[in-house]
Formats: sequence, C-alpha cells, structure tokens
Amino acid sequence: MKVIGLDVGSKTIGVAISDALGWTAQGLTTIYWDENEFSSADKELQTIIEDSEVSRVVVGLPKNMNGSIGERGEASERYAAYLEEKYNLPVVLWDERLTTMAAERVLLEADMSRKKRKKVIDKMAATMILQGYLDSKGGVI
Repeated sequence: MKVIGLDVGSKTIGVAISDALGWTAQGLTTIYWDENEFSSADKELQTIIEDSEVSRVVVGLPKNMNGSIGERGEASERYAAYLEEKYNLPVVLWDERLTTMAAERVLLEADMSRKKRKKVIDKMAATMILQGYLDSKGGVI
C-alpha cells in the first residue's frame, strides 16, 4: 500500500506518492481547488487514492518558526480532518516548515525558469513533506 503526501495551499494542492515499500516519494501532480469548498478536489483525489491503492495520507502542517500554528496551519488541520472522514484513511499531519523554500532552492539550483517553477513548486513541496515522513518511518509504513 502507498502513502500520499499533500502540500495544501489556498488555490492548489501539491500531490506526491510513495513507492509500495514506503522508501521514496515522487511528485505526482498539482490539483487546482477552492479551499472554501473542500469537495472541489475530491474527484481528482479519489481517483489517485483508488488507482494507487493509498493506505495513508500525509498532510503538510505549516507551523510558524516558533512552533505555533497560525491560520494556514489551522486550515490544513481542518482539511486533514475532512480527508480522514471522507476517505476513511488515517491522516498524519507533518511539520512542513521550510519545505516550500527548500523546494524553491532545489528548482533554482536546477536553473528552472520562474514560469516552470510556479508549475511544479507545490508538487515538489509535497514530495519533500512525504519524503520527510517516510524517512522518519524507515520504510515501515
């Protein structure tokens, strides 16, 4: 069974998926959605969850640098609760501090244009969130 990683933003959700053994995360797609209507991402997520036989969801939790949870973190917590109920899967919130900045740095080092970075940054951040989770589990998901 695979694990899906989500970088939840106000307009997009970056999606990454693990391999079947839980060792590596790979960027999959970016879903465009309306965060005021959680169900706006359901169709695409449902397809990914079913096709990939997902057994767990990891949602990035954007904490402030001091560890507190602000408005974006609370939004991620609400969405995680929605996902858990909607798909009847365990959902893990994973500290995502600095993942978007790290993803941006990787893409800059790859000399990717700003336009191309904008298209893949969320997927890259989701990959980093999921890989951090997988690494903490040592391949035991």
